[in-house]
Amino acid sequence: MQPRRSFPRLAGLIAFLGLAFTATGADVLDRERVLQLSEAAIGREIPADYRFTDVDGRPFDLGSLRGAPVVVSLIYTSCYHTCPMVTEYLGKVVGMAREVLGEDSFTVLTIGFDAANDSPVRMRQFARERGISEPGWHFLSGDAGTLAGLMADLGFSYVVSAKGFDHLAQATVLDGEGRVYRQVYGERFPAPALVEPLKELVFRTPPQAGLLTSLTNEVKLFCTVFDPATGRYRFDYSLFVEIFAAVTCLSVVGWMIIRTWWRTS
Repeated sequence: MQPRRSFPRLAGLIAFLGLAFTATGADVLDRERVLQLSEAAIGREIPADYRFTDVDGRPFDLGSLRGAPVVVSLIYTSCYHTCPMVTEYLGKVVGMAREVLGEDSFTVLTIGFDAANDSPVRMRQFARERGISEPGWHFLSGDAGTLAGLMADLGFSYVVSAKGFDHLAQATVLDGEGRVYRQVYGERFPAPALVEPLKELVFRTPPQAGLLTSLTNEVKLFCTVFDPATGRYRFDYSLFVEIFAAVTCLSVVGWMIIRTWWRTS
């Protein structure tokens, strides 16, 4: 079954195409401008009707992921340095996040933006070479129109260069409603740059949640902390223990003051 073509919004496509031809000499990315376009995408809702193809040749609808956070990383499979390195490092941070947020708390999408070459077979090989086969991480291909629209919506930019493509190393965090929540930049970004927004989204309590759920999630939100010494996240309840101890101490002191006042009055 061939995936249906998704027609991107005209304004976003024009912006994307305009960027592709504004580099100084056709193979230089205007870093300042692409960062502006990327940041401008924050808060934008990504249409749910984008359809891709997974490594098994099956259609994959972006809208099927509504309800939980999604991390989107765009790569091209003929890249021999940056994209493999970015994906492998992303795998380490994703593993770190899932240790504390839960295995099925969010989804990761690695999407090949080179429509002519990033076929499902190539994407499968790319995933295998990176050692990524875990559930909840999908490697996807798309047609040129779908990819152009998605890249414009995500604020992702690239130009053709002598080495293939020059592009922004960008991971985009989408919230459960498909809105761009955070952009994360760099080949080896600090782990909290990705984990913290995911933590906020995962532990954000919906209005209809009960009191117990709300309290539990608030505790998890504040007690899930990054430990620079180990480079890992962990649950740290010491803050609440300290607060409880302080309240207890103040209560005892208050009780002693009242008792003393009562005896001398």
